[in-house]
Amino acid sequence: MGHHNIRFDGDTHALNGAWSPPTSRANFCEEDYALSFYLAEFINSVSNIAYVYLALRYMYGPGSRGIFAPRWDFMSISLLGLGIGSFLFHASLRYLLEFADEFSMLGLTWSMLQVSLTARQSPTKARLISIGLAIFFTVFAVFYVQSPLIIYQVFAFAGGILLVILRGSYLFHWVQPAFPKAKSRDWNARMWKGIATCLVGYVLWNIDLQYCAELRSIRHQLGLPWALVFELHGWWHVLTAIGASQFMDVAREVRDEVKEEEKKRR
Repeated sequence: MGHHNIRFDGDTHALNGAWSPPTSRANFCEEDYALSFYLAEFINSVSNIAYVYLALRYMYGPGSRGIFAPRWDFMSISLLGLGIGSFLFHASLRYLLEFADEFSMLGLTWSMLQVSLTARQSPTKARLISIGLAIFFTVFAVFYVQSPLIIYQVFAFAGGILLVILRGSYLFHWVQPAFPKAKSRDWNARMWKGIATCLVGYVLWNIDLQYCAELRSIRHQLGLPWALVFELHGWWHVLTAIGASQFMDVAREVRDEVKEEEKKRR
């Protein structure tokens, strides 16, 4: 079973926190308000710092013109938005803020799809693809709010990531004219490294769901601080942040390469 039909509420402190009682459809294995009165799931909340850090690292890295003039793009904004949205949800376990988490996940997918699908396209076709993606995600958001079954969001997120992988494979192996072989090999290897990192995080997430009782027993036996290592949903946040950031770095390099090609043709 996935997180759309497993709940772990009813914890000792669940009704005594700042945001109590939990009203979200999803409730994860970390014990509610066990570590903080203000954060319903402490580790699941603070682990979102990984998304924020990696987004800001790009925005204020080389090319930034200061704190009020960051270098940003759709992907970095979506990564930052996911960190904030997921933090708010796990900190509160409120129904409305659950949408902030789920829509920010879709926004991340949208941003990666947009940059991968528009690479090596004409300006007109790239514009149409971008508009088409915007329409699709808007329509899906309206549908999802009206029929808020989490499984729809799961399928949409997984389907978007699959399209990103397929498009990346096409660009690195079959697109014509081909990119320089050395660059294609490097990009392909780094893309799969990012995907593998995310898959490890996904496995840990599912272990956290399926073996919650066993993990809670291990945490209680270990005590703090080592028990925190076995809050596996938090590792999902950290690993997906790293994996997504790795893909984004590749996507930006591909985008820059395409721009250089266009300059040479002029």
